[in-house]
Amino acid sequence: MATNRENGSLYTKIIGRVATVEFGHPASNSFVAELLDRLTTELHKLSENDSISVIVLKSEGDRAFCAGASFDELMAVSNLEEGKVFFSGFANVINAMRTCNKVIVGRIQGKTVGGGVGLASACDYVFASVEASIRLSELTIGIAPLVIGPAVERKIGKAAISELSLSPTEWKNVYWAREKGLFSKVFDSIKEMDKELEFFTEKLASYNPEALEEWKKTLWEGTSHWDELLVERAAITGKLVLSEFTKNALSKCKK
Repeated sequence: MATNRENGSLYTKIIGRVATVEFGHPASNSFVAELLDRLTTELHKLSENDSISVIVLKSEGDRAFCAGASFDELMAVSNLEEGKVFFSGFANVINAMRTCNKVIVGRIQGKTVGGGVGLASACDYVFASVEASIRLSELTIGIAPLVIGPAVERKIGKAAISELSLSPTEWKNVYWAREKGLFSKVFDSIKEMDKELEFFTEKLASYNPEALEEWKKTLWEGTSHWDELLVERAAITGKLVLSEFTKNALSKCKK
């Protein structure tokens, strides 16, 4: 059952050495600032938890994985500082995933837009259902995927992110995403995906935790500058969201 809380929900369940973090929001699991902050805090907390080795990141329900940033909060941004703070929320989550000591496995059950594609890209391994189409729609509302761009490009490359972002109204299907390297495995049903996900994470969590931690650091080599880069990108995006183009586009989307 999906949450009806306007600030979203966040739950963590730990079984064995696997922690499952589930976020939700009534607007297609989009992110308000408070939910981004809570997810960042939870990831930092789990990173230091020696009793776990693997984190599963999932969202509520069986439809959309994540609709990206909250339209209501985007429309409410009234100055540069507010814009920077809001988009820094996504920067902070991606950096928390990047620096987390635990391997993060994504569970993508449905369509994913904008910031949701960024979260999937920041996972170390991703399970997806056949319904998990993706889209970077930022240009249609006058902004650009600046904050999540480094994470997405790291996974799928410059050519693929160009194709994805410059056709912002076009959905790319799950097989395109797997071919480009965003998704690791694709399943015909959520039931089949969850069965395999449980088996995979239990097996992964049985390995030497020190080896997993050291290997994750290696996989993310060359990204230490993201601490500054993503916040700088957040400031640019915060400026763009104040443009007349973006305000008009968001108003049309809400109608």
